[in-house]
Parts: sequence; C-alpha cells; structure tokens
Amino acid sequence: MIYANSESRHPVFPCTIQKNLTQHTIQRVDQRSHHRIHALDRGIQRLRKSNLLGTYHAEQYLHHKYRCNLQANTLKGSISFLISFLSFLRHHGTSSLETITREDLEAFIEHLQDLGCKANTIVSKVKQVKAFVRFLIEEMVVAPQVLSKRLMVKAPESLPRALPPEDLRRVLNVIEDIRNRAMILVLLRTGMRIGELLATTVNDVLLVEKKVLIYEAQKNRVGRVVYLSDDAVRALKTWLKKRDPTKEYLFYARGSNTMCYTTARTMFHCYLLKAGLGHKGYTLHSLRHTFATELLNAGMRLECLQVLLGHHSLVMTRRYARLSDTTREKEYFKAMETIERGERNVHYQLDSELQAILEEAELFASHREELPEPA
Repeated sequence: MIYANSESRHPVFPCTIQKNLTQHTIQRVDQRSHHRIHALDRGIQRLRKSNLLGTYHAEQYLHHKYRCNLQANTLKGSISFLISFLSFLRHHGTSSLETITREDLEAFIEHLQDLGCKANTIVSKVKQVKAFVRFLIEEMVVAPQVLSKRLMVKAPESLPRALPPEDLRRVLNVIEDIRNRAMILVLLRTGMRIGELLATTVNDVLLVEKKVLIYEAQKNRVGRVVYLSDDAVRALKTWLKKRDPTKEYLFYARGSNTMCYTTARTMFHCYLLKAGLGHKGYTLHSLRHTFATELLNAGMRLECLQVLLGHHSLVMTRRYARLSDTTREKEYFKAMETIERGERNVHYQLDSELQAILEEAELFASHREELPEPA
C-alpha cells in the first residue's frame, strides 16, 4: 500500500500521487507568475509617481528584467534600486540619462559610502548600476565609454558565522515549542535557507526517505534534494501530529497559512536571548553555516557539500573550509610546540636548496633596476 506521506492514513494509488504532484507544481507556477506580475505593476506605478528623469527607460528595463523570468523579490529589489539611483542623479544635477558620465557613477558609489552602507551592500548596488547602464548602452541611450573601465568596490571576505557546539547546545536546550524545535532542527540538519523552508509544503517532505524536495532554490532557482537526520525526522513527526492538516505549508504562524521571515527571525532571536547568546550576532542563516562547517569537520567532500547547499560555484563552498581546516590547525600547534621548546631541528629549518633559490631570487630583485633593458 502506498501513502501520500508518512503521516497520511488514506492509501492512494501511484497515478493519484503523480496527479497531486502535477497539480501542486502548477499551483506553484501560477502563484509565482501572479507575484511577478504584481511586482512589475507596482514597480511601474511607483516609477510614474516619482516623476524622476529617465522613467521611460527605467520602465523598459523593468520589462526586460521581467522577460528574463526573474523572481518577484528580485524585481522589487530592481525597482528600489532604480528609484534610489534616479533620485541621486536628479539631485546630483544630471539632466537626462543620455548625459550620464562615469563620474556620475563614481559619485553614486561615494554617496552610498557617505551614507554608511556596508561594503557588501555597495558591491550589490554597483552590480545593479552596471546592469542598468549596460541595458542603456544596448539601447543606444548611453555611450559605451561610460563603462570602458572597470567599476568595482572591494568587499571584505568575512568568515561565515557558525555556532560552536557549546552555543548550539545552549540554544537547543531552551527550545520547548514543538513547531519551533522542528524548524530549527530542519534548518540545522539540511542547510536550507530560511526562505526555502518557509516555502516548503507538506507534500515536499518525504519522511520515509528522509528527504525534502526543494523545487526551486531561493537564490539561484535551481532545484535540489536535501536530507533529514534522525533527530530532525523525530521533531518533524511530532510536529506533523500536532499541526493543522488543512494548512498547505509545513510551517505556519498562528491564524495564517504561512509564516513570514520576520516572525521566524524574531522567534530565533528570542531563543538566543533566553540562552544568553543575544550579544553574539547569530542569525537564522548561522544555522546554515553551522550545517556546512560540521559536515566538513566530519569529513564530507567539498563537492558533495556544494550540491547540498545549492551553490553554483565551488568557490562559495570553499569559504567554510577556512573554518574547518583541522589539518592546518594541527600543523600550527605542532610547529608552535617546537618554537616554544626552542628546538632547531632539520624539520624546523628551511631546506638548504630551497634557501639558496630564495636568496638568489632576492638578490636578483634588489638589482633589477640596474639591469639593462632587453633588446
């Protein structure tokens, strides 16, 4: 006998399961299309009410972004950027988009820095500026020379903020609510983004197979499968027995069919305060960092972790290796013991042949300016 999910008491046939999954997928597509259309319409209305320069071209750009099948939240971000950028140009004295210069773009970056925006925020804004100006160049509104040189801002490469084991235990020990404990454990054991979890329906969870199907990732829109540990499965089973079976989404707030990000964030922050960790700057996204760090420490290969996290590039996944390189840690303490004992053995000194090569390179560098230019 086949069941729709592990908590269902009503048997269904395979064709019924396929039909339900197809209808579920269609509903997701229709809902996404509705959100995208609504975001585009609201954005155009905001632009027209703002009476800023270049409104016509800004509207064309939004239609271009919509045709690229971008998500509703991405469209909303583009709208907010356009209004802020066009407002700056007007106050900066730019008469029209056709007269934009590179100096205007650099002045916008300085404006963001003067406002105290974080480096990562400015990097994101610069990417949006370049995308908009490239569109204007393709439409022959702006001269190509405006982007003839690279326009970039250096952002710090900070370490991911993961919870150490002792802090994680303190947080889990103060979570008594069944729903909230299931949410935290699923985030911690799957590495899902909070937006992905809040968009998860009951049909997306396969408890028997210990899987969660993410049909469309929050950022790159690439679907993937994540896996549930035993403690996460137990917490979910307890929650599924208590939750309202008429609700579509796996987790929901009181009086609603869904849960918003603000509610989830506030819930987690309250537990941090209760555990005495409110001052450490942890967020819900820290659970994703913790997931990645613990798997690497347990010996998982970066390529496997990349797929579980849904990263397009392995470079993104390598960030966690800086937190979990136990080999480098062992080498450091081993070398430091030798230094503190004052030992000078063959393993501690540079190889003589390598030392000679380094000395020769240093000598060459010091007299480089005196050497004649090659013919």
